[in-house]
Amino acid sequence: MSTAQAALGPLSFSEGAWTREPVSAVIGSDGALTVEAAEGSDWWRDTAYGFRHENGHALLRPWDAGTAIEVTFELSGFTGEFDQAGLAVIVDDETWIKAGVEFSDGHPQLGAVVTVGASDWSTGRVDEWVGSAVTVRASRIADAVVIRARSSVDGQWRLVRVARFPHEQARIGPMVCAPTRAGLMVRFTSWVVAAPDGTLHAHAEDAELSS
Repeated sequence: MSTAQAALGPLSFSEGAWTREPVSAVIGSDGALTVEAAEGSDWWRDTAYGFRHENGHALLRPWDAGTAIEVTFELSGFTGEFDQAGLAVIVDDETWIKAGVEFSDGHPQLGAVVTVGASDWSTGRVDEWVGSAVTVRASRIADAVVIRARSSVDGQWRLVRVARFPHEQARIGPMVCAPTRAGLMVRFTSWVVAAPDGTLHAHAEDAELSS
């Protein structure tokens, strides 16, 4: 990661490079990005399912040292099994994290997939978030990536995952995949560089994290 002092604030969706070009990606007059995912797009390595998918859509830029990254998207239209959107952190083909909301078993599920050689997956239902704006945040504390998320429904940050992450170099940005169907459209409304978390556990997270 860059050692230079990184500027905080909003990023343009024109700043990143796609891991795989989606069916379409349109930046509107308001700066929001609407993406149509290709059918069969996904990331997963081996565990339980026995397959490898390495063709998801992520719009990535280098993750500067001393920053957190936040991505906000509208949780709407997730109807296909494993429809998903959020944020990806990628070191290489065998080392990556994707975090956000994924439609599974009939419910939107907030969670993360952490891959170090092989993938694991943790989830929890967030039915009350449907129709809201969801923000996913990644921050570095010591040798870990800390993933938090919140919805415009209540605005409260939830701790999603603490994953060991000793890597200096990584790319990060918005992610969307549609493993089982065509036609998934996701609208990303912001991509922000923020100050990193000051602590893993805080009594007043909203005061310590960016608003």
